[in-house]
Amino acid sequence: MTKTNVMRLLDAAGVAYRTAEYEYDESDLSGRHAAEQLDMPAEQVFKTLVARGDRSGPVVFCIPVLDELDLRRAASVSGNKKVELIHLRELLPLTGYLRGGCSPIGMKKKFPTYIDETCILFDEIAVSAGARGKQIILAPHDLIAYTSAEVF
Repeated sequence: MTKTNVMRLLDAAGVAYRTAEYEYDESDLSGRHAAEQLDMPAEQVFKTLVARGDRSGPVVFCIPVLDELDLRRAASVSGNKKVELIHLRELLPLTGYLRGGCSPIGMKKKFPTYIDETCILFDEIAVSAGARGKQIILAPHDLIAYTSAEVF
């Protein structure tokens, strides 16, 4: 597998991870498809969503791929009155990532990051490695520490 920027950053920080690759389908960039292709329980595969808070600006949320982001809860935990997911056309210029390959690691800027509390139920979770069809699998506490994330 070709190293992604996410992998290079984790290597430089000494964070242990393993990689997994799967055939992505342009017509189905869903997390369910990714989890099935990885042969991992969907509860252990996390998607990265980028939102904009009315007070904080951009915020990042990592949640299990089958879940939907509760915008009220997201606003509350991030110190906002209102949070809305960013428009797809904003994703690449804001983060440097395409839909289906957005990682909480290595965005253009460091944004406040929140990870669903269910992550701590597992020894390891998968998140995007920064490219479609590529995942990194690592300990949730390492992801939390590296991204300075809050668990919510």
